[in-house]
Amino acid sequence: MRAPNIAPQAARQFDLGATDQSLAFMRECFPLYGDTYRVFSPARGAFDFVINGPEDVKRVMLSNHRNYTKGAGLERVRLLLGNGIMCSEGEFWRRQRRMMQPAFHRRVITRFNELIGSLNEKYAERWAGFAARGEPINMTEETSELTLEIVLGSIFGSDLARIAQRHGGNPFEVVHKEPSRDLKFAFRFRSLGKLVSEVMQWRCAEGGEHFDFLAMLMDARDRDTGQAMEERELIDEVLTLVVAGHETTAAALTWTWYLLSQHRDAQARLQQEADRTPDTPAPTLDQAEALPYAQQVAQESLRLYPPGWLLARRTIEADQLGGYEVPPRSEVFICPYLLHRHPEHWEDPERFDPERFAAADAVERHRFAYVPFAVGPRHCIGEGLAMFEILVHLQRMARRFTITRADDTPIELEAQVNLRPRSNLMMRVTTR
Repeated sequence: MRAPNIAPQAARQFDLGATDQSLAFMRECFPLYGDTYRVFSPARGAFDFVINGPEDVKRVMLSNHRNYTKGAGLERVRLLLGNGIMCSEGEFWRRQRRMMQPAFHRRVITRFNELIGSLNEKYAERWAGFAARGEPINMTEETSELTLEIVLGSIFGSDLARIAQRHGGNPFEVVHKEPSRDLKFAFRFRSLGKLVSEVMQWRCAEGGEHFDFLAMLMDARDRDTGQAMEERELIDEVLTLVVAGHETTAAALTWTWYLLSQHRDAQARLQQEADRTPDTPAPTLDQAEALPYAQQVAQESLRLYPPGWLLARRTIEADQLGGYEVPPRSEVFICPYLLHRHPEHWEDPERFDPERFAAADAVERHRFAYVPFAVGPRHCIGEGLAMFEILVHLQRMARRFTITRADDTPIELEAQVNLRPRSNLMMRVTTR
């Protein structure tokens, strides 16, 4: 069994995933070395493998997933999120995932419609104020604040106001206001676990019923033992939901508005679809999913700019990928950003074309050529809620506004934990 191509000489001293230059490097390598190549990592003292073929993605993430653990960068994420389901492995991960999964069933998600609808209305009124004053809005910050409010409301419910009252503001705002994800941020964020514990103590002492993720996780029981999560486990899962539920959705909305501002015909069609739907303050999940063009816009945005742009796995035993031998304990990288632009699976891949997700095209496409929420057992548990948020937001805002760029500054990619614009995206909103 032969080894795959080695990327160019300079790449032999490159640690994939360690800097935000990784995406630029992988973009250069893809047309030269194809679906499978290897790069020597000086930090790890071994070759890393990059795969860009959908069949290999399927093997790593589904058909042979038990031979893979989470890969490079896990320790950095664990400093931030502890042993939540983004970081945990093995039987403990399977236990936690089983306990959490019912909370993300569609019949549960749709009950957050009033929260999502009311917060979007709040921001629509705010955007109307910017429009009336002729002031640009910082779309990066607006989508970040909105999605953080939604995720915190879905986790803490009515206790969120109580937290703010007792602590003189919302301590979780650090997630939005502090863009860096260094050790200092990790320490500040981990300290918020004390607040989660505090809310749990309130609820245990006072009783009462709550509909939010914290209540559902506190009530969850292991199906084999009947045991609840321990406090440390529950805190890790809550902090994971805060970060994962906020940053990826915020980035997705930011990129979507950027693309719509560059393609006025698509924005006009989105507006027409929104105009045809009932002006419901709090659409249900079924109503949101009955917006075919909004779904296509969201899917195409996630194709071109997947927030989770890089997935890392590590082999347990040797495997074969792309016809090559991959040794045990090798890092294997999947780059959805490049996979979603693979010319063998996407026609004119750089073009923004929501209609490529119409039924006929979607059926013909390789299922594993599109993985914005990952796939297999470890796919994003919050995918349904994220799409619900995106669809309601697009319908609400398209009905009321036309969005354009406030300037023509070129967009640069910041490929760190999530893929987002390096600079804040300034937009103008015009009331329709």
